[in-house]
Amino acid sequence: MTSHLNLNIRRASDRGHAGHGWLESWHTFSFADYYDPAHMGFRSLRVINDDRIAPMGGFPTHPHRDMEIFSYLLAGSLAHEDSMGNKRVLKPGEIQLMRAGFGVRHSEYNPSSTEAAHLLQIWITPDTRGLKPAYTEWTPEAGRENDPKTLVISSDGRDGSATIAQDASIYLLKPAAGTTVQHQLLSGRGLWLHVAKGALSIGSVQFVAGDAVSLEEPALIEITADQENTEAILFDLK
Repeated sequence: MTSHLNLNIRRASDRGHAGHGWLESWHTFSFADYYDPAHMGFRSLRVINDDRIAPMGGFPTHPHRDMEIFSYLLAGSLAHEDSMGNKRVLKPGEIQLMRAGFGVRHSEYNPSSTEAAHLLQIWITPDTRGLKPAYTEWTPEAGRENDPKTLVISSDGRDGSATIAQDASIYLLKPAAGTTVQHQLLSGRGLWLHVAKGALSIGSVQFVAGDAVSLEEPALIEITADQENTEAILFDLK
């Protein structure tokens, strides 16, 4: 039962933080100047940065390699440009996925002069180094923007998901307040759940925005939304 699970809890208030004026960023795992040897990542999941970018602020062109990088926009807009020729503006509810591969350069900035951008930037270590860089996007099907559980990224692109070079299934959870979604975690796999907005409960334990929980034992996990507009990202990882 859910109440007997061996949950490993990571509270929002325990994360690393960096303030740069134009950027306020909270780091779930060690990143840049924030180093915590107890939180270097989880399986192939290496980075979850909870970023708030001020109007007209952003990251200038910089390089990456050998990392699967995706951004999920929660509010505002995010302009992306890269050395592969992609130039796009991301809107709330959309995901962009960039395979850095053997090397790519990109920039991201908030094009609004009045509204802050709020996003999660996530890095996953690929199962193969030196891949050809690639860019793709995931957007929900019309009329399914608020489905309670949607597969958004996978290793095989099933169910309309974007593809990643790693044995990972990543779900966007948007359960209505008072409703429950389930996830079956199989033997040998690990689950990481990050609350993006609102509040939810697993058994008697409540989690709010910025909180996370992990599990590494087979179980049927029941996740109940405690507020309207609750959103979370669930990682099922080898």
